[in-house]
Amino acid sequence: MSIQLRVYVPEHPLIKHWLAVARDKYSPTPLFKTAMVELGRWLTYEATRHWLTTVDTELETPLSIAQATVIDPRIKPVIVPILRAGLSFLEGVQSVVPFSNAPVYHFGLVRDENTLENTCYLNKLPTQFTPESHILVLEPMLATGGSLARCLQEISNRAGQIENIRVISAIASHQALQKLAKEYPDLQIHLAMIDPELDENGFIVPGLGDAGDRAFGT
Repeated sequence: MSIQLRVYVPEHPLIKHWLAVARDKYSPTPLFKTAMVELGRWLTYEATRHWLTTVDTELETPLSIAQATVIDPRIKPVIVPILRAGLSFLEGVQSVVPFSNAPVYHFGLVRDENTLENTCYLNKLPTQFTPESHILVLEPMLATGGSLARCLQEISNRAGQIENIRVISAIASHQALQKLAKEYPDLQIHLAMIDPELDENGFIVPGLGDAGDRAFGT
């Protein structure tokens, strides 16, 4: 059976609402930032639906003994925001992930606006991931797909398993998804919208502009 990139665009009214707020060029920085937090929250909720490992246990309610299912504390999700824009999702993602001490590894890239190539300026990934590591990669805009592909390569080099990765993104272009389908066919991506094209500067159209600039007011 052939492996194919899986892309999920949830039909959730809250995701649609906050995407509209983020797209609106008149949304001021605080409101845009709130929209990105909420998109991070609800997309992570959808992405973790059949992904987090659970264990059955028994607990005591005020009245009786009850059977329960909880997230397995031995397999904590790992969060990798791709800087800068990935930080705009982080608060929302952390509100869903059940462990307050889930590791966050920052991975920073800057894009040359002429060549559209990226350069790594910060790599805080661990020396090695465990084979069972469940990794959430936060990359709000998948324009060319280059930044995400670079991050995935670094994770793979550290024994991270692509099938255990879930990518959280607001908007992706067809071009980015085609690139990722060729390079990482067993990847899963959860996003709010697929937009049709890129402009001559490598920005998604209609998109929402530069997510990092708008989130941080710079």
